[in-house]
Formats: sequence, structure tokens, C-alpha cells
Amino acid sequence: MVGFKGLFTKKTLFGLFLGQILSLFITSTGFTSSELARRGINAPTSQSLANYVLLAIVYGGVLISRRNGMKAKWYYYLLLGLVDVEANYLVVKAYQYTSLTSVMLLDCWSIPCVIILSWFFLKTKYRFKKIIGVVICVAGIVLVIFSDVHASDRSQSGSNPVKGDLLVIAGATLYAVCNVSEEFFTKTADQVELLAMLGLFGAIASGIQISVLEREELKSIHWSSGAVLPYAGFAAAMFLFYSGVPVLLKISGSTMLNLSLLTSDMWSVLIRIFVYREKVDWMYFVAFAAVAVGLVVYSVFDKEVDEPGGDELGKSMRFDEEADVAGRLSS
Repeated sequence: MVGFKGLFTKKTLFGLFLGQILSLFITSTGFTSSELARRGINAPTSQSLANYVLLAIVYGGVLISRRNGMKAKWYYYLLLGLVDVEANYLVVKAYQYTSLTSVMLLDCWSIPCVIILSWFFLKTKYRFKKIIGVVICVAGIVLVIFSDVHASDRSQSGSNPVKGDLLVIAGATLYAVCNVSEEFFTKTADQVELLAMLGLFGAIASGIQISVLEREELKSIHWSSGAVLPYAGFAAAMFLFYSGVPVLLKISGSTMLNLSLLTSDMWSVLIRIFVYREKVDWMYFVAFAAVAVGLVVYSVFDKEVDEPGGDELGKSMRFDEEADVAGRLSS
């Protein structure tokens, strides 16, 4: 039987901590997107372009300085870049039609998608204790939904809530595809290569999409400090988020990443309380506690801890599987 100290390893604690840092970055992107939407700025692809350019410049420079060959074919990164651009476009576009709360709640759809995709493609095994952790996390979010209904928060639901909600669900599905793909590349290729290629192809795809869909919108924007600051804040938060994602994926996997991001809803509530001096329903605090407990349950019952006798064998088998898939990629 594994002791209490054995459950809370440095890896587990670091994964929990990093997950919350990334969650705060996502919260920041939500608030900046809402601010831009409030000012009538409707250019979702343009918002993400700066992030892709930063990724390409920073990590592309590191990749070039290494002078090593690519570990995966470039067209895999091209496909990943296209999916990532459209995922960001759909979710940011949704802020034009629905509320911040709705966007952050419906993002939860990515969790079952990630579990199914990682189980099917990455052969990830989810033990019953880990499923319990997922259920507790989602239960916490359900409490937030009931709290919103109780507080009649839907009165500020946006111009077309149904359209906005559908955009979020579509974007969350694409995010799941991206997360599982990034976990695969992080474990079989290279984190710097992943971020550099994602930035490069994401910037190209964004540039093409902007020229087709957002030219007139960009011309009509009055670039005052009120517009530039949220735009710059969004780009900075996205860059930091993207930089940290591969680290968490390598440590804990894509399901842990998506569960960690559930607390972005709670951080947004705390910001509303302490920054905007808003009153929120007591259910939010119960929900925050539920998500926190679910995260701990999921992370501490990692399969390496759950099967102490099979640790080295499990690592060896996973390494062999990853090497085999990587070989197929580069062939």
C-alpha cells in the first residue's frame, strides 16, 4: 500500500502547480478576449497571430541554433497548426455571441474528448480511481452552472448564445485533438521542435485566414490604448501558456492538462470578487473545492504510483511504443 507521502511526489506537486499557472494564463486570455469583444473588436484570428509569431521566432531560433534534423515530418506539424488555428478562432469568435461564463463552462467538453482520443490513439489506461477524479472535477463545474442559473447570470448571455455555445463545443473538440497530438509529439519528438513548427505553420495559416476573413475588420479598428493593451495581454498570456503546455503534457498527460484548466472558471470568479468587487454565489466556492479535490485524486493515483512493482517495466514498454511510432513518423 502506498503511503501518503508516496502519493504526493515532487512530480505530482509540480504537475498540480504548473497546471494552475497555465489555468491562470487561460483566465487572462478569457478576460482580454471579453474586453476586446466589449469594445466591438471582432478579429479572433488576428488575436492569435501574435502568439504564433512569438513561438516561431523564439523557439524557431533555438531550433535553428541546434542544427539538428527534424524528428517528425513537417506536414504533421502543418496539420496540427491548422487545427490549432481553427480551435482558437472558434473559441475566441464565441465571445462575440455568448458570455465569458458559458465559454469557460462549455470548454469542459474537451475532457471526455481527450480521454477518448488518448485511450484510442495513445493507449492511455485510465484506472477507476482516476475516473473518479475526473467525475469530481466535472461535478464541480456542474455546481458553477447551477450557480449561474440561480444568480440569473444568463441575462448577460450575449447576442446569440446558441451560436456561441456551438462554436465553443466545436473549438473544444479541436482543442482535444490538439492536446492529444501535442502529447504524442512531446513524448516522441521534441518540445522545442513542436513549439517552433506550431508557431511557424500557425502564423502562416493565421495570415492567410486574416487576409480572407478579417481585412475589413482590421481596417475599421481604432487602435487606441484600450484596444492595444488587451490585444498585447492576450498575446503574452497565450505565448506563456503554449510554452508551458508541453512540459505538463510530458509530466502528466493531456487529460491532466484539461482538468487543470477547469479551475480557470474559479480564478475568473476570484478576479470578479477582488478586482471588480462583484458578489458571487456561495456555490462557486464549493465548486472550486470540488475541482481541487478532483485534481488531487486524479494526479496522485498515477499509474506509476498505483503499480510500484511494475514501474520500470511500464516505462520500458511505453518507451518502446513511442520509439516505434516515432520511427513510423520519420519513415
